[in-house]
Amino acid sequence: MAERTSSGLLTMMLEPTPAVAMTLPAEVREKLAELELELSEGDITQKGYEKKRGKLLAPYIPQIQGVDPSLQIDNRIQSSSQAVLPGSKHNKSRAANTRDERFRSDLHTEAVQAALAKYKERKMPMPSKRRSVLVQSSVEACTPPDTSSASEDEGSLRRQGRLATSTPYQGHGHPAVEHWFNRVIQGSSTSSSASSTSSHPGGRSVTTTTNTTAHAALNANAAATALADLMAHTQLDNHSAPPDVTGLSERSSLHAERPQVASVRGVSRGHNHHTSVMETADGVPVNSRVSSKIQQLLNTLKRPKRPPLREFFVDDFEELLGVQHPDPNQPKPEGQQMSALEGEPLGVVNKWPPSLPAALQRWGTTQPKSPCLTGLDNSGKPVYTLTYGKLWTRSQKLAYTLLNKLSTRNEPLLMPGDRVALVFPNNDPVMFMVAFYGCLLAELVPVPIEVPLTRKDAGSQQIGFLLGSCGVTLALTTDACQKGLPKAQTGEVATFKGWPRLLWFVTDGKHVVKPPKDWYPPIREASNDIAYIEYKTSKEGSTMGITVSHSAMLDHCHALTQACGYTEAETITNVLDFKREAGLWHGVLTSVMNRMHVISIPYSLMKVNPLSWIQKVHTYKARVAVVKSRDMHWSLLAQRDQRDISLSSLRMLIVADGANPWSISSCDAFLNVFQARGLRPEVICPCASSSEAMTVAIRRPPEMGVPPPGKAVLSMGGLSHSVIRVDTEEKLSVLTVQDVGQVMPGALVCVVRVEGTPYICQTDEVGEICVSSGSTGVAYYGLPGMTKNVFETIPVLSSGLPISDRPFTRTSLLGFVGPDSLVFVVGKMDGLMVVSGRRHNADDVVATALAVEPMKFVYRGRIAVFSVSVLHDERIVVVAEQRPDASEEDSFQWMSRVLQAIDSIHQVGVYCLALVPANTLPKAPLGGIHISETKQRFLEGALHPCNVLMCPHTCVTNLPKPRQKQPEVSPASMIVGNLVAGKRIAQACGRDVAQLEDNEQFLYIQDVLQWRAQATPDHPLFLVLNAKGTVASTASCLQLHKRAERVAAALMGRLNTGDHVALVYPPGIDLIATFYGCLYAGCVPVTVRPPHPQNLATTLPTVKMIVEVSKSVCILTTQAIMKLLKSKEAAAAVDIKSWPMVLDTDDLPRKKSPQMYKPPTPEMLAYLDFSVSTTGILAGVKMSHAATSALCRSIKLQCELYPSRQIAICLDPYCGLGFALWCLCSVYSGHQSILVPPLELESNASLWLGAVSQYKVRVTFCSYSVMEMCTKGLGSQTEALRLRNVNLSCVRTCMVVAEERPRIALTQSFSKIFKDLGLSPRAVSTTFGCRVNVAICLQGTAGPDPTTVYVDMRALRHDRVRLVERGSPHSLPLMESGKILPGVKVIIANTETKGPLGDSHLGEIWVSSPHNATGYYTVYGEEALHADHFNTKLSFGDTQSVWARTGYLGFLRRTELTDASGERHDALYVVGSLDETLELRGMRYHPIDIETSVIRSHKSIAECAVFTWTNLLVVVVELEGSEQEALDLVALVTNVVLEEHYLIVGVVVVVDPGVIPINSRGEKQRMHLRDGFLADQLDPIYVAYNM
Repeated sequence: MAERTSSGLLTMMLEPTPAVAMTLPAEVREKLAELELELSEGDITQKGYEKKRGKLLAPYIPQIQGVDPSLQIDNRIQSSSQAVLPGSKHNKSRAANTRDERFRSDLHTEAVQAALAKYKERKMPMPSKRRSVLVQSSVEACTPPDTSSASEDEGSLRRQGRLATSTPYQGHGHPAVEHWFNRVIQGSSTSSSASSTSSHPGGRSVTTTTNTTAHAALNANAAATALADLMAHTQLDNHSAPPDVTGLSERSSLHAERPQVASVRGVSRGHNHHTSVMETADGVPVNSRVSSKIQQLLNTLKRPKRPPLREFFVDDFEELLGVQHPDPNQPKPEGQQMSALEGEPLGVVNKWPPSLPAALQRWGTTQPKSPCLTGLDNSGKPVYTLTYGKLWTRSQKLAYTLLNKLSTRNEPLLMPGDRVALVFPNNDPVMFMVAFYGCLLAELVPVPIEVPLTRKDAGSQQIGFLLGSCGVTLALTTDACQKGLPKAQTGEVATFKGWPRLLWFVTDGKHVVKPPKDWYPPIREASNDIAYIEYKTSKEGSTMGITVSHSAMLDHCHALTQACGYTEAETITNVLDFKREAGLWHGVLTSVMNRMHVISIPYSLMKVNPLSWIQKVHTYKARVAVVKSRDMHWSLLAQRDQRDISLSSLRMLIVADGANPWSISSCDAFLNVFQARGLRPEVICPCASSSEAMTVAIRRPPEMGVPPPGKAVLSMGGLSHSVIRVDTEEKLSVLTVQDVGQVMPGALVCVVRVEGTPYICQTDEVGEICVSSGSTGVAYYGLPGMTKNVFETIPVLSSGLPISDRPFTRTSLLGFVGPDSLVFVVGKMDGLMVVSGRRHNADDVVATALAVEPMKFVYRGRIAVFSVSVLHDERIVVVAEQRPDASEEDSFQWMSRVLQAIDSIHQVGVYCLALVPANTLPKAPLGGIHISETKQRFLEGALHPCNVLMCPHTCVTNLPKPRQKQPEVSPASMIVGNLVAGKRIAQACGRDVAQLEDNEQFLYIQDVLQWRAQATPDHPLFLVLNAKGTVASTASCLQLHKRAERVAAALMGRLNTGDHVALVYPPGIDLIATFYGCLYAGCVPVTVRPPHPQNLATTLPTVKMIVEVSKSVCILTTQAIMKLLKSKEAAAAVDIKSWPMVLDTDDLPRKKSPQMYKPPTPEMLAYLDFSVSTTGILAGVKMSHAATSALCRSIKLQCELYPSRQIAICLDPYCGLGFALWCLCSVYSGHQSILVPPLELESNASLWLGAVSQYKVRVTFCSYSVMEMCTKGLGSQTEALRLRNVNLSCVRTCMVVAEERPRIALTQSFSKIFKDLGLSPRAVSTTFGCRVNVAICLQGTAGPDPTTVYVDMRALRHDRVRLVERGSPHSLPLMESGKILPGVKVIIANTETKGPLGDSHLGEIWVSSPHNATGYYTVYGEEALHADHFNTKLSFGDTQSVWARTGYLGFLRRTELTDASGERHDALYVVGSLDETLELRGMRYHPIDIETSVIRSHKSIAECAVFTWTNLLVVVVELEGSEQEALDLVALVTNVVLEEHYLIVGVVVVVDPGVIPINSRGEKQRMHLRDGFLADQLDPIYVAYNM
């Protein structure tokens, strides 16, 4: 008898392999030439080119070397009905032949090894990890594998030697980037990193150092460079580093040589900074043109005969996600439609009892001594044998007790039909059986569940939900089990999370009562009432209860008895869980039906002695054994004590998970070993079953004269398209499946399509098997909708007619019917992952991962594979437990090879591969991994992996097409388009200053001070508070004037008019006095933040740089700072000999300067304002006397500042609006300023708000960092503040001084928290200024409240504003940045064409006002480069007016509100700095939007910053929490950025809190962070390179 394979299924499945032609056919050569052309024209990416070229050449490349040659033999069909195994030369009868060796899993291992051989050369950068993380995870992982629940692993039973079926490839050191942890890198560094770094300007070889971070640095660099090579063939866009201002130590040496960089790059706006080399993540140049012919075609199709109005707007908004078009060459089913398959009829048996309780009664009374069940202890000794007589009397007692002795308020607790939970441990089958039959006799419905061990067991909450929905109020358990359950304080069993309140009843003998003589349990005929409920956990982790009726239970016993040929009093060994599925059906129900004797082997015994079941078969001469393939596999690993064992008594070895495609290798291996011990090959009987349909098919025992078993060698490629193809060409990606026998007696089976209408499949198509019979489950308890879908399916023919009038039950098994009506199963619905329209089976992926020599690195049975939905497609995730002794490098190498193997064999990319420490994955009750719980933890970021590899680049293929830059619409047609569309051009202005002539028309601020010193000498101008909230110093008009005079006198002898002087002072009155002193002396002051004494190394170089760049000839400072500047510590950071003259102003002589300096014109330079932009660029702007006065006048008018007013300022006084408010405005307007240095808030968070309340301030200014300190530091203390009488109801406006998009979340939470202290919700607003104009918007005291609009974030990426409703998807709230100041005009201009834009269009904000700065102050006179920032003109429309470019994107929108002037109010919305934007995939992203999404993705992310580097998006997250959580963040960050921004993250860097540098305004310094990352100064906890 020949062995069958499904190659006999259909002749047409075999496509002949093409003859290997020595020369390529002409048409192939032609296609290759076309491809070359496309590549050169930029119409196709390099990757696409290689893929298509590979496809064309594939048929002509000889077979892969090193694969078993027998795999290369064509399958020749021998006759249409029968086929021989490929490569089998002889047809021996089955009994003599041990199963064909090649179908053991070795075949798969070989395939995997061959697949990996193809990949030898690819290198992947290894993630870098901080040492402490390594140490921690390895220490934790050193605990030996937890054998109490070791799932299918060999942790406890490892055998040497036998298992290594494949030799590991030691030949190629795979990821050659060495881990710094193990090596000290010599000068040449490791070979690969040396080559990859030297070829790029970005990396550099490092000579041996002892500093570990340097090794990490090299590694990060090398790894990242290697990655950049791998990603896209991008150029390494290595910017010369900008002058680093928050200073990172390594740089200081560079500053001296090139101070000019500050100015040059310093002021470049970088409008076209990146675009030249911008490529998308796939390596497609952004401006790649579609080939001209196609373009012409598209144009003709697109252009309507008469252009509609919208022609003027290039509307490329429809950025739809890439739709996966099915491959036209994919295999399609070609067979006929299958017909339903009928099992043999159920035989009629004369003495067949009418119900299961009737059978129990019969055996219990007629054969009371007959053994029913033997329970074993953990040493394998029989503990107790339950006889049929005992089972009958004990279950009767229990039934009587339950019905009559349990009552609440004189009502019986239970009525027939009530549901009762059975909570019995797996080593006590006897008590379970008594309880189960006790319930049946009492007509109660048993619901067997697992014993909850802790309050937070995996899936325990779902079980609770099931019990609640079933209305369970009573749980039966054993005494021992009840004692072991977690208890509450009262001593009662604790209520588990999500569980209903239960009464626990112990069923041991002393608690049950003997029924009176006249009481008999009602024994009825089997009806359609519910007999029991079996629980099942779905793919998503929810638990359902499947109801089984009495008649179905009886029918199923009948069918199993007939199919297995059970006879009375047979002995059967059961290794399975007796509470559900096959263990319950064979070992508790059918056994009683036939008075069989069950030997129950507990799981705990199997773990101690995996051979126990075989020994029991031998001892008891068992005829039948019910096992899982795992049990067979385990016994192979421990066969040392098997000398005197015989399995010849077995007539059936039922393999309960025979439907798992990988069970075949266990069966074959088991047979190989045990055939010598009497095991006959034909007794191995795989079966297929599911909780819903019960047993679907089982291979009959040999004595029934059934056809021999079959095997199918199927192409995985075909299976992924649900098509059965006997594998011909690939040889690597095959799945070998065994049949699971014939359909059950009395059942009708068909196979239907998985999705949509249940159409019957064709004969060569894989679908879900459906069963119609009297022995399936009836429903999901309490879930009518799902019940209808699963238990009442009506399969239809292609004509649309139903196949039968009977409803079918879906089994959730995927398979087909082969020759001889044998059923084949290739997977389960639960493990089905549909990726880009192709179906993959989780079990298959696990097998491939295991074939990559896993034993060294991970535990065999502890791998979870599932899919998560990210960006509208399923993505495959593989999680495995790592062995404690596996090194970091080995694990990484194993991971990268698993990725390649899966890619090669399944042609599908793995999205994420994570390794977790040993024993940390949630376990299912009987070993194995709890998949849904693992998935849940993965998505919540609670898996705590110790290694992660993500490959979004390879497997996310449905990103929207990169946006092509449209040919620019000319500015003229823009204007016309706007006019035709009825849109106004976007421009707005503050009140006209000319009409508001200020009586004090002083042109020079120093004149104002002199005038005030005469007119109101004692009027207090300034009041500085210290950390305690007490007044540290004050100054009246006269005092300030006098102090300024002293400074002027000291300067006049030493300096010339027009000299630049650096003022290095802490915030205070000294700073203000010396500023005016400089003006009095005709010098130009430059305010500089003093160095931080604890942090000289990073802060001093910045001071030095500003002094040098501003060409200051003198430094004025305090004695303390003067000492610091010349100290030994300072010498380590900068060259202290090159400081200019340093004067301390602490004890100046009381001298009056001879005469005040009078500037000849107001256009003369008054002061220099130096500031570091967020991009890390140091830019100094020139402020003339006229601009200074105009600035003060605008602020005075907007905030209605008069001498009688008091305002509180909590800002840094060194640049921008902070400087103006601190040093200039009080002198100009005469109001009193209460100055609160922000540094003092670090020791007293309530200082600023306390001052505001104490002085009843109406107007106050702060920065975002101050607001954040108050929100975080005082959020929980509002009650305490109220008790200290802090009252903020006096505040009319509280303005945040900023040069960025308003941070709505922060301002709103600030308002909410301090509402309790009387802060009006309308009070908080923001201001906006930038380098060209430090104050453009300021809310002020009059005018409408700031408005908030919601815009579509996707449209913003295309530089368009689309207003949407609040809460709509992708909406982004933007708040108006305050009112435009008097005298300020604003327009919105197109960044490229410089044409004006319409209302609500996104463009660059241009500003014109009397207080614009007059230009950048640069070193070598390179103002010409940036002249257009300060005086630029529109290219169309009003081409005469001169504007300054702010470098910020924003839009104007006319609102319905009215201004103070009665006009409609124009609101200005700032979206973000143009320098900061990231150009990715042809779209413009604002880092803050990506960062907001990332921060939301996990509770432990404290802060986040993003930047790009060689076109990779780098995300840096600060981890607030234990370092164990670091790797959880990688996947969550990648997911959220993909979902919300359609971007693939290239590198995820996890750092400690506080690493992301922030400037004094509270803005993130992303460019510094980037430089720090590249110079490896961040000391990251973990760096993940996404492949």
